[in-house]
Amino acid sequence: MSGRVVPVVGSTEPWAGGVVTSSTRCILAPNPSPWTLDGTNTWLLSAPGSAAALVVDPGPDDPDHLDAIAAAADEAGQRIRGVLLTHGHVDHAEGARVFAMRQGSWVRALDPEHRLGDEGLADGDVVDVGDWQVRVVGTPGHSADSLSFHLPHDGSLLTGDTILGRGTSLVAWPDGTLGEYLGSLARLRALAESTGMLRLLPGHGPVLSDPVTVLDAYLEHRRARLAEVEEVVASGVTEARDVVAIVYADVPREVWPAAELTVRAQLAYLSESR
Repeated sequence: MSGRVVPVVGSTEPWAGGVVTSSTRCILAPNPSPWTLDGTNTWLLSAPGSAAALVVDPGPDDPDHLDAIAAAADEAGQRIRGVLLTHGHVDHAEGARVFAMRQGSWVRALDPEHRLGDEGLADGDVVDVGDWQVRVVGTPGHSADSLSFHLPHDGSLLTGDTILGRGTSLVAWPDGTLGEYLGSLARLRALAESTGMLRLLPGHGPVLSDPVTVLDAYLEHRRARLAEVEEVVASGVTEARDVVAIVYADVPREVWPAAELTVRAQLAYLSESR
């Protein structure tokens, strides 16, 4: 084996959400687990002096959590114009339709199944909210419908599960694919560098500063893991579960099911690359 992979940056301190910048606030959903870290980050977005807000990823259909999102907007004197989804996984999207209907608003997502209203979202779209906007960046890989949202006025990028605030993201094979994921990381890295981006706002875990460094670490980590998987396969171990036991021996067993999905994505990528 080639040794331990490069660790990805991220605080090990517990994350509780709260106000991050003058334009962004995290309302942490009460759904912590090995898969969701401290819980799902629901983001309330606006701009200084604006009375309009958007919600990203309302999270689970938990009445108390949905009430907390609405209360945060009320406290800021803002009206929620609509809901955006980074992707349709249940821990991000389950409460979206219920919340939007309560607010008399819409839900926009890449996957039509998760929309409420006529409009969706796609790479390159711009969501205008009066005097501020959200730019949509297609970032498939974790899932086929994964999107990231750039806030130019705030220097922030909301990454959903493409980047996590602690540890690494899984590639949810077969819906997610490793080739697309690597391409998305490279694209975000170029965007972060070209725009002077200040921070990443992940779907789980704490805010990350220095986006270029974080994305470089993610790319290095993913390539190192892939090299380890390739080495194990070359030794004759080809079953995903057996590969997990060797390559991911350094991670808690409760996340091995997630690691197995990523290994299946890695095996498919290696097979396609031959």
